[in-house]
Amino acid sequence: MSDKGDSSGSRADSADAGRFAPNQTLTLAAMLFAVSMTFIDQTIVAIAAPDIIDELGLSASGMQWVVNAYLLTLAAFFALGGRLSDLFGHRRIMVIGTLVFVIASALCGAVPTGGAAQAWLIAFRAVQGLGAALMFPAALAVVVAVFPVERRGRALALFFGLSGALTAVGPLLGGWLTDWTWRAIFWVNVPVAIIALVLTAKARIPRVTRREPLDVPGAVLVAAGMGLSVFGLQQASSWGWGSAATWLCIVGGLLVLVAFAAWELRTEHPLIKLAVFRDRAFTVDVVVLFFAMIAFVPVFFFASVYAQVSLSASPNQAALYLLYFFIGFAIASQWGGRILDRRGARPALKLGCAVGAIGFALWAHRMTTLSMHDQWPYAALAGAGIGFLLAPASTDAVNRAIDASYGEVTGVTQTVRNYAASVGLAVFGTVLTHITTDHVAATLRADGLSGGAAKSTAHSIAEAVTGHGDSRPPTGDGAVATATRHAMGSIRLDFAEANRAVFYGMAGSLAIAFICSYFHPGTRVTSESGPPQPQPPQSPPQAQPPGRTGGAAPV
Repeated sequence: MSDKGDSSGSRADSADAGRFAPNQTLTLAAMLFAVSMTFIDQTIVAIAAPDIIDELGLSASGMQWVVNAYLLTLAAFFALGGRLSDLFGHRRIMVIGTLVFVIASALCGAVPTGGAAQAWLIAFRAVQGLGAALMFPAALAVVVAVFPVERRGRALALFFGLSGALTAVGPLLGGWLTDWTWRAIFWVNVPVAIIALVLTAKARIPRVTRREPLDVPGAVLVAAGMGLSVFGLQQASSWGWGSAATWLCIVGGLLVLVAFAAWELRTEHPLIKLAVFRDRAFTVDVVVLFFAMIAFVPVFFFASVYAQVSLSASPNQAALYLLYFFIGFAIASQWGGRILDRRGARPALKLGCAVGAIGFALWAHRMTTLSMHDQWPYAALAGAGIGFLLAPASTDAVNRAIDASYGEVTGVTQTVRNYAASVGLAVFGTVLTHITTDHVAATLRADGLSGGAAKSTAHSIAEAVTGHGDSRPPTGDGAVATATRHAMGSIRLDFAEANRAVFYGMAGSLAIAFICSYFHPGTRVTSESGPPQPQPPQSPPQAQPPGRTGGAAPV
């Protein structure tokens, strides 16, 4: 997405921009209400997962698709949403995105029971992600266009600073709403969207557009590449890692992404300006964000389901379990910003990756104790690691945008972050299903079932395991029924051991990020040393990264 106007192509509706000045307070409030839905929906569904599975009869992999469909479409269409906002007007695309999002939310809450439930819910979660991809970059552009340079930093600090808090609100709100009905986690978006739209109408936001071609081939390639690669990773739990179809999707998707990069470097009006990756510090920031996000968003899904299955926690208790993570995150985020201000991004990245890797590893080690009391210090430590690195990496990346605008670089980092979260959910979901299946199959074989029967029964149990702990075991005195009841009796520990492998994987991802952080040059960007951002005449003023340092870090 671009904040820069084309001096020959930008134009403002004279009726809006001339006679009526926009109300900045109402504008910021409207945009905050709109984007709040996108952040909350990244985490709120995780808490309700067992209840959704129990009522609709979804499989575990199907539920993972319900979570991942949103993140994947958000990543795949984020850059396109920003470009459409530039071409057709920020306010217009923000309103369209909000309407798409809230209609899809209402339809998710209205999903019928029966055989079509899984496809219905996945489809409309994907539409939700599309709405968010239209809404978020357009809302950012509205704030940039309405606020003058001298006030823009404070406005953007609030705009981005709210995201961490709202991500934390998701599990807590989800736990409370799920006690009433899980459908309310989707319906709650309706009044929020209405408030956002009413405030938008009253704010008198000017209409600003640009005249330039839309990079349709780039949009198709990035969406296809991301979708195909994540589809292969997630379907590996069903197809197996030895399946040709699995690797065809993964490798094919990655090759399409390579083709997308080649196309973007050649085209005159690219969807994403990949030239920003010529800066080594920017590249390291984005790579660290990629590996950190593989753990950051998926942790909400896996930890909440683990709490409800292995710890027999209620949705509200599972939300409090995740709160330990957020306490560490919130405290460390403040320290991370100070480190960035005083010493630059590299120390914050190294510290965050190291603390996060250790925290996730210790958390994983304690999971088989089946005690929430034994785990909270390590959950907080894992959250602190993410808190130390997230804002400094994001801010440092934005500060190094020389030839691209603030909005364009934010588009790059948000696309990478959401794609990484989708990859993490797909990979760790496959790991969880495979290890749970293997543990259950071993129990069934020990009870006398043949290899084939044990594997088939174990896969069915693993797919259903994220339902409530009182799921109905099979009746009868046959060997299969008896062995299955025995296996389901030990499922809490089996599922905990599978989750332990997942959280060790998250620790490994942060360990890779730690190695990558050493390649950061360590140079600092300040208001004096930062590259000047040119202001083309007759166009909206160029957005500057708030403060050029960590105090107003986008997260």
